[in-house]
Amino acid sequence: MKVVIAEKPDQGATLAKPFPHRKKQGYIEIQPNDMFPKGAYITWAVGHLFGLQSPEKYDSKWKKWILDDLPIIPARFQYELARAKAKQFAVIKQLLHKKEVTEIIHAGDAGREGELIIRNIISMAGVQKPMKRLWISSLTEKAIVNGFGALKEEGELRNLYYEAYSRACADWLVGMNASRAYSILLKQQGMSDVFSAGRVQTPTLALIVKRDEEIDRFKSEPFWEVKADFQFGDHTYEGTWQKDGESRITSRELARKIASFCEDKPAVIKEVKTERKEFSPPMLFNLSSLQATVNKIFKFSPKKTLDVLQKLYQKGIVSYPRSDSQYVTKGEAETFPDILNKLKEFGHYNQWIPAPNASLMNNKRYVNDAKVSDHYAIIPTEQVTDPDSLSQDEKKIYDVIIKRFIAAHHDKAIINYTTITTLVNERAEFVSKGKQILQEGWRKIIAENEKEKEPLLPPVNESDHGRVNKVHIKEGKTQPPKRYTEGQLITLMKTAGKYIDNDELEKVLKQTEGLGTEATRAGIITMLKDRQYIDIQKNIVFPTDKAKVLIRAIGDNVLASAEMTAKWEQRLQQIGKGKASAPEFMEQVKKLSHSLVQNALREAESWNFTDLDTASIQRTPGKKGKRGSKASLGTCLKCGGKVIDKGKFYGCSNYQKTKCSFTISKTILSKKITETVVKKVLKEGKSDRIDGFKKGDKQFSAYLGWDPQQKKVQFLFDVK
Repeated sequence: MKVVIAEKPDQGATLAKPFPHRKKQGYIEIQPNDMFPKGAYITWAVGHLFGLQSPEKYDSKWKKWILDDLPIIPARFQYELARAKAKQFAVIKQLLHKKEVTEIIHAGDAGREGELIIRNIISMAGVQKPMKRLWISSLTEKAIVNGFGALKEEGELRNLYYEAYSRACADWLVGMNASRAYSILLKQQGMSDVFSAGRVQTPTLALIVKRDEEIDRFKSEPFWEVKADFQFGDHTYEGTWQKDGESRITSRELARKIASFCEDKPAVIKEVKTERKEFSPPMLFNLSSLQATVNKIFKFSPKKTLDVLQKLYQKGIVSYPRSDSQYVTKGEAETFPDILNKLKEFGHYNQWIPAPNASLMNNKRYVNDAKVSDHYAIIPTEQVTDPDSLSQDEKKIYDVIIKRFIAAHHDKAIINYTTITTLVNERAEFVSKGKQILQEGWRKIIAENEKEKEPLLPPVNESDHGRVNKVHIKEGKTQPPKRYTEGQLITLMKTAGKYIDNDELEKVLKQTEGLGTEATRAGIITMLKDRQYIDIQKNIVFPTDKAKVLIRAIGDNVLASAEMTAKWEQRLQQIGKGKASAPEFMEQVKKLSHSLVQNALREAESWNFTDLDTASIQRTPGKKGKRGSKASLGTCLKCGGKVIDKGKFYGCSNYQKTKCSFTISKTILSKKITETVVKKVLKEGKSDRIDGFKKGDKQFSAYLGWDPQQKKVQFLFDVK
């Protein structure tokens, strides 16, 4: 008999579906059939059953966080069983040791993490029996049966295991030593909190903090634009004054002079330029592009998208979710006409099917065997399901995948972009831009969000004469860079190569898909949230003062650089392909751990955090050891209770008892209100002056003070 080990219970159940079977406690017994003449057992992990041991398990002295003990480098890494998963491991171990079991089929997810999870279980179970590998990219019954009929030899994927194991050990070394070093040194500066640092999370956090610093440094400047309405025969249109390609005027007076000069003046068409552009349908989805797209449309977090996508995969209706490819093989492309035909039966998809292109077989934009390594793009499988039968979240994501799939079978979109240059009184030049859609193509399926609705311009010709109907001045202000959304952060992690100057490293990041992997990016963002480095408000990512402290402390250290990640990913990929030595790589990581600790010790002497609210960065025992305790910030000015941090605002601890409504928001008119400010208000009735409140385009300064008549905190202003 054979034992099949899946990565999750649902996957185990799905793998059993094509065969006659009986459910047991912790496994499924497959009855003898053509594929398994002697029958089989299908069992499963529950994700990672084992994790690398904590430092104190290697040496009891490492339980205490002491600088002199760093770096911590175990002689040999050991795994330990997660207590909550011991019962399932016992089931797997018992099955593996059965005498009638002569072969193991590794059926973890077809990727490096899946390779590590299942091999660790087999190793820790202490069995040495022949092993083969099930490697499939979808969980349809057809894919499962074909996969079991074409199992890979164990040795074919062994290097992928070495890559995953090296990654886990290296991340442990860097994370454990950097986190302890910075936590200890920052505690000496009065911040008693755990500062987690890591190979991927820290450079990602650095990008977020750097954007925040760019916004803080940005000085908004006013500008003016002169707009004119033109009359040419029966046609009217608007133009914007410009000179040398620049339309923004830095002086109100100059703008007025230009407007005055142009009023009721003759105009002539200097140039009409039309450029025809063709837009191919978008690529098929990989995980990052799907997460970014779904975040933009529905504001789903990357983790939520991955979780929902996993459910769709386990139902067998989409392909493998953690794919980094946007291509499919010719074998997969052969199934596309059948999938389209089935989709026609559901909802409004029938209006786009049959598509202009019945097959993509010879379209290298989508079909390229050479660009499919482990998995192909995320597509609907031939096991097409009615979207209306799914949950709302599942339906939304399934619909997005289906539309992208159908759009690939449609024609290009063809658009004419027209620019009219109008000369007023032979001197002032105005530019008008518009577009005309000649062929909608794939765009009728996927509505692209235009930044602005570009108007349809009238059919005028060069040398036509007209007049200025009206002139007006539009005032504006230069805008700072925008903060990232969660979806943009996923894309930023994927394309982090643009922050590297070295051309060779730029190519490395293009090959390795930037910071982290398709499978880990959503988890990194969730980790940054959980560790209170970032705050997500209406899908916008804000760094906390804790994040700013850590990134400032690390400075230009290699730990916060995309360059280190690029080199690291390059070597790990080489290990996975059998082209680099895992032991040699680990020796380099040990040396890096030494240098990280030494750099932190050396640079700590020059740290300066006086502009940050370090007093609020304190760790207090509580649920899951998180911050945000019930420590009092001061006496409630309304009822005499104590004011505490309640997560998104500061409020009175007596609310449950007396319904005391005293609160101070953590963000007021785009300005973060720190614990230091709150303490000052509670103690003295008034804060220091706070600069940077924003209302519309205007900024102002004010104090926060307690109004005893109104019984609330409100703005106070300097009296001039």
